[in-house]
Amino acid sequence: MNVLAGARIAVRALRVNKLRSILTMLGIIMGVAAVIAMISVGSGAQARIAEQIQSLGANMLVVLSGSSTSGGVRLGLGSQLTITEEDAWAIKREVSSVEAAAPTMRGGAQVVWGNLNWSTQIQGITPEFFEARDWPVVAGQPFAQDAVDGATKVAVLGETVARNLFADSDPVGQVIRIKKVPFTIVGVLGKKGQTTWGQDQDDLILVPLSTAKRKLLGVSQANARSVGAISVKVREGEDMKDAETQTRELLRQRHRLQPYQDDDFNIRNLAEYAAAQEESSRVMTILLAAIASVSLLVGGIGIMNIMLVSVTERTREIGLRMAVGARGRDILMQFLVEAVTLSMIGGTIGVVLGLVTSYTIPYFAGWRTLVRPEAIVIAFGFAAAIGIFFGFYPARKAAGLNPIEALRYE
Repeated sequence: MNVLAGARIAVRALRVNKLRSILTMLGIIMGVAAVIAMISVGSGAQARIAEQIQSLGANMLVVLSGSSTSGGVRLGLGSQLTITEEDAWAIKREVSSVEAAAPTMRGGAQVVWGNLNWSTQIQGITPEFFEARDWPVVAGQPFAQDAVDGATKVAVLGETVARNLFADSDPVGQVIRIKKVPFTIVGVLGKKGQTTWGQDQDDLILVPLSTAKRKLLGVSQANARSVGAISVKVREGEDMKDAETQTRELLRQRHRLQPYQDDDFNIRNLAEYAAAQEESSRVMTILLAAIASVSLLVGGIGIMNIMLVSVTERTREIGLRMAVGARGRDILMQFLVEAVTLSMIGGTIGVVLGLVTSYTIPYFAGWRTLVRPEAIVIAFGFAAAIGIFFGFYPARKAAGLNPIEALRYE
């Protein structure tokens, strides 16, 4: 008996008990649909995390000022300004794997335009910031080095600030007040979105570093060249860990720190953070798929149960087939093909249901999903494997029947 003939016999046998066949396939249908939907949800979350990390800059190092101690109380990072603009230029100049280094200062302020106002972050930067963060200006233009040299009162708005102050109007050329100081808007940044910890990256205003120090954030004469952080962009293909080590050694040398002294700065490697987040998301995707695959196993047990019942019901038929010349392997093939046909029909319906569910989830639940072709192949292949695995024992039992005893069976 060839496989095609066995499939035709299997379909005829399944049509005899339609309701029983449908109920048996239900476990496979729900299992395949659940696997595809859960992998789609997990893959969507993984893709979203990857986008958020990319918006931060996966090939970035962030150098932060150190902490200070007052009255035995250790304050947080940045409470003591220990890094300078010159440190940023030295990193760019002496660490060969660094593409750009941008010193920054940050602070909060209320921004006013007309009768509208908005509380946001003010960030003093140099032109290198746009390159270091891969952050394009989509309207207007970024300010140049002469704006920093002359402490010019110009600003580039983040998308959130532009939307809340100007709605659909063009903000370029308008004058806003930051801490009662007038600033002319020269550009609007492209949208970055939220970070993985929920911070809105677009809720900020960029101004020249010198302007921020002198007119907005304040700085003493003793630390006039100090900054709160340095954004360091490492060249594509370069080793992030090596760049971090070289940067640390350079800063320790510039700050004249002895081997026994702790760093008076902190370096955050966003590549390591990205790897940890992606690994966590990958594990969650696998966990969701594993949980969903349990229903496939349940469906497989249902197939075995129904096939055993079918063998019992068709014992006389099996005996008759053997009496007219059917061999044991023909009977084995017949029942095995029947089990696989049952699981593959259920798998096909499950794939359709899984795709519909995957595209419906974002509409009702608001979760992002990403349908991967390999998830469909894995789920369908697993369904076929379930049919073979759980159908083999009933098929073998049928093939092992004694023809004479089978014909006598009532």
